[in-house]
Amino acid sequence: MAFPTAAVETFTPEETRALAPYFTNPDRPVFALTNLPETVKGALFARYSRSAKSVRRLFLDEFLGDIAPSTRSGQAASPHTSTVGTARADKLYARVLSEYGDDSVAQLGGAHIACEGVSNVLTKVLEWGRLMAYLEQSTRYVPYTDRPNGRWKYHIPAELDRSPLRETFIRTLDHAFDTYARWIPAMESHFRAKYPRSPEDSEGVYKSVIRAKALDTLRGLLPAATTSNVGLFGTGQAFEALLLRMFAHPLQEVRDCAQQILTEVRQVIPAFLARIDQPDRGGRWIEYLAATRRDFAHIAQPLVEDLSPDARDEVTLTDFDPDGELKVVAAALYSVSALPDDQLLDAARTLSADDRAALLRAYVGHRANRRHKPGRAFERTRYRFDILADYGAFRDLQRHRLLTLEWQPLSTRHGYTEPAAIEDAGALDDWRAVMDRSAELYEQLQAHGLGDIAPYAVVMAYRVRFYMDMNAREAMHVIELRTAPQGHPAYRRVCQLMHRAIADVAGHRAIAAAMQFADHSEVELERLHSERQLEKKRLSR
Repeated sequence: MAFPTAAVETFTPEETRALAPYFTNPDRPVFALTNLPETVKGALFARYSRSAKSVRRLFLDEFLGDIAPSTRSGQAASPHTSTVGTARADKLYARVLSEYGDDSVAQLGGAHIACEGVSNVLTKVLEWGRLMAYLEQSTRYVPYTDRPNGRWKYHIPAELDRSPLRETFIRTLDHAFDTYARWIPAMESHFRAKYPRSPEDSEGVYKSVIRAKALDTLRGLLPAATTSNVGLFGTGQAFEALLLRMFAHPLQEVRDCAQQILTEVRQVIPAFLARIDQPDRGGRWIEYLAATRRDFAHIAQPLVEDLSPDARDEVTLTDFDPDGELKVVAAALYSVSALPDDQLLDAARTLSADDRAALLRAYVGHRANRRHKPGRAFERTRYRFDILADYGAFRDLQRHRLLTLEWQPLSTRHGYTEPAAIEDAGALDDWRAVMDRSAELYEQLQAHGLGDIAPYAVVMAYRVRFYMDMNAREAMHVIELRTAPQGHPAYRRVCQLMHRAIADVAGHRAIAAAMQFADHSEVELERLHSERQLEKKRLSR
C-alpha cells in the first residue's frame, strides 16, 4: 500500500520500544494513539499548534517522563491506570484555558458516561447538546414490567419529600404502570389474532414483531417519570456545557445527576472540567443561566398567560423562504463556477422551473439509499415546523441534533392521543382512567406550587408542543429516517406531514422530490420487514 510521500520521522530502537504501547505504528505518517489517558491524548494534539515537533516526538520529549517504570520495557499500559504525562497534560490545559482562553483544546479528549435509572424528564436534558452522542433504552423493545425492590421503575422527585401529594403521586403512577403491565399480554393476543403468522416467518421473528407492536401501542401509559438508561459520549467541552446547564436547572434530579457526572468524568478527563466549580468561572456561569431563565419567565409570563392557543394541525409549516428552491440551485452552482454568490442567484432566476429542477436532479445524483446525501447546497434554505405530538413521538424526534429544536413544558392541557388498537382490544376504559388520573395529579401539583415537577406526572400519550427548525439537508435526513416502515407510527406520521408541507405549502417540489426515500406507505406491523432482514443476516452468519 502506498503512503504519503512526506518525510516520516525516524526513531532509535529504544524510542521505538517506548512508543510501541501508545502508538499503532512508529514509522508511518498516519497512526492512532492507544493506552493513554484522554487528557494526554488531547494535550498532545493541543501542542501541535505551538510546536514544530511531531506528536510522537512530543510524547517522548515531554510526556514520557512520568511513565511507570514497569511499562518502560514495552508492556502495554492500562488506559485506566496509566499516568503517562498526565501531570504535564493537566498543567498544559490549565495554562491554555486560563492564559489563552482557547476552549477548542477541550474538544480533544472525551469520555463515555452511563446514566442509569434516570427519568424521561432528565433524559431530555441529557440529550440537549448537539456535540455529543447518545443511546437511550427503548420503550418499544424493552417492556417496563420489572419491579426492582418491589417498585415500578419511575422516579419520585425529591421536591415531593415533604409534600402531602407524595402518596397521591405514587398511587397515580403505580396505577399507570399496573395498567400498562396488565395489558401487554392482552394486547399481544389481540395483535396475534389480527395478524396471524405468515408461513415465511419464524416464530422468533413473529414474536418480536408482535411484542414491539404491543409495546408501541401501550407506551402512552408510561409517565414521564419512567426511568431509563442513557449512554453518552462527548468531548470535555461538551461535558462542560452539559454540566453548566444541569447545575442551573430547577429540578433536583437534574442537579444531583450533574454532580454524579462531574465526579465520574473527572476520573477520566479531569483537566477539561477544572472551571466548573470555580466560583468566578463556572459558578458565575451557572448563576447567569439560572437567573436569566428565572427573570425572563417572570417578565414574559404576564404577556402570554391569559392567551389561549389557537387550533392547529398536528404539523404546521410556520416559516419558509418562497425563493428557497431557487437559492439551493444557486448554491449548487457555486462550487463549479468562479462567480460571486449574488450573481449566481441572479443567474438562477433566469432559468425556467424545468431547468432548475434538472440541475437539482443532477446535483442530487443517483442515490442508492438514504445514506447517500446531496451536498451542502441543500443547507441554503430552511423550514420551521410547529408540532403538537404525543410525548412518545417527541422523545424520538428530540434526539436529532443538527437542527434547532425547543419544546414547551410538558402538560396535560393539549389532550392525548389514543391508538385505534386501544378500543379494538377492549382497553379503552382503562386507558382513559390513566389519562384522567394523570391530568388530575398534574393539576394538583400545579395548584400546590409544584409546577416544576408536574411534568413527571404526565403520561406519554399526552401531547407536547415543540418546534423543529432545519435546513433542507437535515430535513432530508430526518424525514427519510423517521418515515421508514419500521418506525413508530406516531413519528412516521409527523415526518410524512413535514414532507408534504415542503412540497405543497412551501412549493419546493424539487427539494421534496430529492427526498426519494421518504416513505408514505401504510404499515400494519412496523417491525416485520426489519426483523425479517435481521434474521436473514443471522442465518447467513
